[in-house]
Amino acid sequence: MSTVEAETVVNVPVRVAYDRWTQFEDFPDFLPGVDQVTQISDDTLHWVVSPAGVTREYDAVITEQTPDEVIAWKSTDAPLNSGRVTFESNADETTRVTLKLEWEPEGFVEKAGAAMMVDDAFAKTDLAKFKDYVEEHAPVDGWLGEIPGHS
Repeated sequence: MSTVEAETVVNVPVRVAYDRWTQFEDFPDFLPGVDQVTQISDDTLHWVVSPAGVTREYDAVITEQTPDEVIAWKSTDAPLNSGRVTFESNADETTRVTLKLEWEPEGFVEKAGAAMMVDDAFAKTDLAKFKDYVEEHAPVDGWLGEIPGHS
C-alpha cells in the first residue's frame, strides 16, 4: 500500500469546510481525476475515476463520520484504497483540513508514480483545489449524521 498525506488551511469556519466535503457528488467539480460520485446511501458511495487516463469504478463505504471532525472511508472492491479527512477549527475562523490516503497502486505507471511520490503532489494539488472551491462557493447544508468508527 502507498500512503499519502497532505494538509491545507481553508479560510472558512469548520462547519462550512465540513459541509462542503460531505457533498461527495460535487467532487468532480474540483477534482480532475474524479469523473463521477454517486451517493447510494448515507454510508455508501459509487466512484468513477480516471487517474492517468485509466477509468475505474468502485464502491466505498464510509467507516467513520463525526460532524465537523472526521470522515473516513474504504473501498469495498478494487482498486483498494482508504482515506481519512479531519477538520480542525482554528481560533481565527479558519480550518485545518488534513487528508490521509492509502491505496494499492496497480500497473507499472501507478507503481512508478507512487515510488516517485507523484501521488503526494496530486494529493496536495487536490486539497488546494478543494480550498479554492470551498472559499469561492456559497456555504451548503451538509449531512450531520454520525457513523461511529469501528476499532
